[in-house]
Amino acid sequence: MHWRDTLNLVSKLNFYKLRNAFRLWYSYHMSKKWKVARMKGMPFSISIEPTTSCNLRCPECPSGLRSFSRPIGMLAPETFTQMLSQLKDSLVYMLFYFQGEPYLNRQFLDLVKIAHQHKIYTATSTNAHYLDDATAKKTVESGLDRLIISIDGTSQSTYEQYRIGGSLQKVIDGTKNVVKWKKELNSSTPHIIFQFLVVKPNEQDIPDVFKLAKELGVDEVKLKTAQIYDYENGSPLIPDNPKYSRYKKLPTGFYSIKNKLLNQCWKMWHSCVITWDGRVVPCCFDKDATHQLGKLKQNSFRSIWMGEAYQTFRSKILKSRNEIDICTNCTEGTKVWAEE
Repeated sequence: MHWRDTLNLVSKLNFYKLRNAFRLWYSYHMSKKWKVARMKGMPFSISIEPTTSCNLRCPECPSGLRSFSRPIGMLAPETFTQMLSQLKDSLVYMLFYFQGEPYLNRQFLDLVKIAHQHKIYTATSTNAHYLDDATAKKTVESGLDRLIISIDGTSQSTYEQYRIGGSLQKVIDGTKNVVKWKKELNSSTPHIIFQFLVVKPNEQDIPDVFKLAKELGVDEVKLKTAQIYDYENGSPLIPDNPKYSRYKKLPTGFYSIKNKLLNQCWKMWHSCVITWDGRVVPCCFDKDATHQLGKLKQNSFRSIWMGEAYQTFRSKILKSRNEIDICTNCTEGTKVWAEE
């Protein structure tokens, strides 16, 4: 258990945020009971997208494939501050990530610092290619609470099979820089996590990633199952060990997702995603914002969150979730978390 990180998260709570969280929990369970969406409270968790751009070309990622059907761009400070002014009182957790590489947005860490000043737990996910010495120092100084570093191999030959165009050495060097500046500035944050996306080419590296993390001073390792878009026909990325896959092979030779798709989703009541240009979408599986529920440039967040479109979407989840395209490849219940 990483008690320091847990205590840091708990320190962001106050009476209002706890009361708001309880109202969300109560709304969710009443909605499940009656199969009609009810909402009291504002989200306590949110993901906001610094950019859709990325330097790598990972094969199962819209940023890597350059395949977005929505506009691409960078989060502007004005969009961020507009969102924050409406949500700062309820937010406990803010993830600066949806698609793309956050560090390509030069103003990203300035926005983290603003959120930190409002006592919001801040996190991001990065491929760590831009964590030079100066940027690593600024990362620690920003008050970022959690830094998730994608590292999908412990040798360059393995790493580059999924992180196409990437350099494992840059990931290691960037990690060392952050660890160094945490020590130099006597900071307990950010809590550094090595996230290892398990695919068939890197299964054999799983024991080694724990060793590497320990050598570098990384706080935690998490293994994550990979999302495959065309999983029904199989894929060379699906691991041999079923423990590390979110799919199972059927007697017919085709594949299906492991977890049972229940008509419920807690995320629809406590969190959402905001794209770089202010589109509000239900969750991180809606990568192309095809289920846009509103836009901050046109409406207040509260009116979107409580509005008819959002409530209709929540009600659909409760009645027939398997008819919603972004839900059919959902990871809930199939993530693999592993710690040393």
